[in-house]
Amino acid sequence: MRTEDWQIRLIQLLSVAGMFVAYFLYLFHEGKLIGVCSPSGWDDCGQVSGPDAPYSAIGPIPVALIGLVGYIAIFLIIWLRDWLPLVDDYLPELMLGLTGIAFLFSLGLTALELFVIHAICRYCVVSAVFVTIMFVLSISYLRQQNRAASSE
Repeated sequence: MRTEDWQIRLIQLLSVAGMFVAYFLYLFHEGKLIGVCSPSGWDDCGQVSGPDAPYSAIGPIPVALIGLVGYIAIFLIIWLRDWLPLVDDYLPELMLGLTGIAFLFSLGLTALELFVIHAICRYCVVSAVFVTIMFVLSISYLRQQNRAASSE
């Protein structure tokens, strides 16, 4: 393990935690779990990501499943860098791209929660925090790699 890539290892760790949250939300969306949030004003997971929530899917695809696939993709890209030199060469740019897309997607979903649905899901907020941290770490990693390359 390289000591200069602590940001990438932290992103990978957060992606594992994000997979758990997204899988939980996917099971909740599919009606396989009982909601742990009771409706109380702004905190209403059922209204945001429940089986009957109008914005919990894009067409037939649950938003939670999109999140799960995104977290898996981030994890796998980092994992593949040890076997594919091309991935290792472009890892800073790949991470910035993937986490940037995830950040924009989460930002849009959070805006929907606040301004359209008028309710939030605490698990969705946790996922959005994970994605935001991963995006910031990706920026930091890219800057660090660019500084290291320019000093060589």
